[in-house]
Amino acid sequence: MLTLVAAVLLAACVPKDQPAGSGGAGYGDQALAWITADMDPATLALAHRHDPRPHTTYWGRVPGWERIDLSVLPSLGFDSPAFADAQAINANIPIADVPQPAPRFVLQALVEDRTRALHCLSQAIYFEAGYEVQEGKRAVAQVVLNRLRHGGYPKTVCGVVYQGAQRASGCQFSFTCDGSLHRPPNPLVWADAQGVARAALSDDVEAAVGTATHYHTNYVAPYWAPTMVKLAKIGAHIFYRWTGPGGEPAALDGRYAGQEANLSAALLQSDDARTPVAPQPKIIQLDQGNGVLRSYVIGRMATIAPAPIESLLPLQPGIGVLTPTRRKPTSAEVAAINAALAKLPQATPLAP
Repeated sequence: MLTLVAAVLLAACVPKDQPAGSGGAGYGDQALAWITADMDPATLALAHRHDPRPHTTYWGRVPGWERIDLSVLPSLGFDSPAFADAQAINANIPIADVPQPAPRFVLQALVEDRTRALHCLSQAIYFEAGYEVQEGKRAVAQVVLNRLRHGGYPKTVCGVVYQGAQRASGCQFSFTCDGSLHRPPNPLVWADAQGVARAALSDDVEAAVGTATHYHTNYVAPYWAPTMVKLAKIGAHIFYRWTGPGGEPAALDGRYAGQEANLSAALLQSDDARTPVAPQPKIIQLDQGNGVLRSYVIGRMATIAPAPIESLLPLQPGIGVLTPTRRKPTSAEVAAINAALAKLPQATPLAP
């Protein structure tokens, strides 16, 4: 402690109007360095901290964080890296998990919805991986279907592909907001993308990416990549899954909702939530008179037919729609209905 006090006193003895190390009273940077040469690092750091002189050395602080200006966001000097730097960064992130196979998926939909779903999935494959190897095309299709069944994403193929398409920056698939759709597709590549999409909608699973819900090209290094579990590199793309339970096969239990054409403004302007939470519909009870209560599900995205509550929970019905639920009649109600039917007059058979 005595050495620390001596160092601080030496630093304080340099006159304010005299440059350090200029001689003067014999004190300066050289004298201070001589006195502090035998200090251990912790004591030396304390001496520097209590040095009252103006200085421009920051004693090993990370460049960019020497001074914090609250009027601007702090920066570590890391901007969008060059292609080679991005590839080096991506290579330093190890493949951290063996992909677990995603649940199989077969699209069961009306002809109109199936046609739209096939078109949207073909677009994603064509623009994202049209010139990749077949495994890479199937992997992109798998990511779209994994998102569809994940609680944090829309429940239609087109909804997943076009999520955030109206945002200036934030579309989930870049081709939906960067002008790529204005370019006419290559007929041969498009036909191949359609074939991959058709197979993916009919139980074709790409096991190499498992439950992946994210990917990026190898020549970029997005900020979110280190926060996820790296699964595989296929062609120019690197695939990731969510950490924790959100990345397990059990998380892919969402149901296809249909109505592919229902791309609402809220969906087109929404972003990828960093912590996905499965939306839960709200159930209310209304009095229909005579003390009879009936349960209703308040809709959210797409109108659906009346069904039991248990079958409605994974779906996202239409905005402002009250969907009545059905229940099985009791044995007493069945007996009363049959008794009432027996009292009705029987129809007289027509003459030949």
